[in-house]
Amino acid sequence: IWEKKTGSGVIGIINAYGTEHYAQGWMSTNIGEGFFGSGNYVLIALITIVLAIGVNFYMKRSKHGFEIAVVGESENTARYAGIDVKKVILRTMLLSGAICGLVGFMIVSGSSHTISTSTAGGRGFTAIIVAWLGKFNVFYMLLVAFMLVFLNIGASEIATNFGLNQSMSDVLVGIIIFFILASEFFINYRIIFRSRGQEAGK
Repeated sequence: IWEKKTGSGVIGIINAYGTEHYAQGWMSTNIGEGFFGSGNYVLIALITIVLAIGVNFYMKRSKHGFEIAVVGESENTARYAGIDVKKVILRTMLLSGAICGLVGFMIVSGSSHTISTSTAGGRGFTAIIVAWLGKFNVFYMLLVAFMLVFLNIGASEIATNFGLNQSMSDVLVGIIIFFILASEFFINYRIIFRSRGQEAGK
């Protein structure tokens, strides 16, 4: 009943007949309009920056953030220190779910203005890569996220200009990310080749 076309998995644009600035369910585009062009994504950017600062403060400066770090390193150590591990895990999952819900809200009401089976679009897996490349530092994560968006848009332009399948852009970005992640191995470890004679004399 709610699908735009039966089996399509899309509900269509939310309040498509309303004005862009005042349609219910749409985030405001008035903020920064004129100074920042159309102002379509200014509010999303502001929420993201505020959220990043808040999460950074929570993780680095609060007791709960310290507990998360201890539990992440060793649950046994956390228990020895008197930390309720289950409580920390549940609290962290609830907070993470709330942040994910806020992000979903921004995607639907501020960007796509619809809900579909591809709304998430693999962003959870991308977030894992962003967190790892950013060394779990919130501000580094913002830079890495910007880099990945830059790569995605650039790869899409390459695919369009050369008449390639759109999936080729995902393949290109995947190859680049693969080599970035693989280089971490050689940054953290050194490979030494030894002959059998050297191994015997060790």
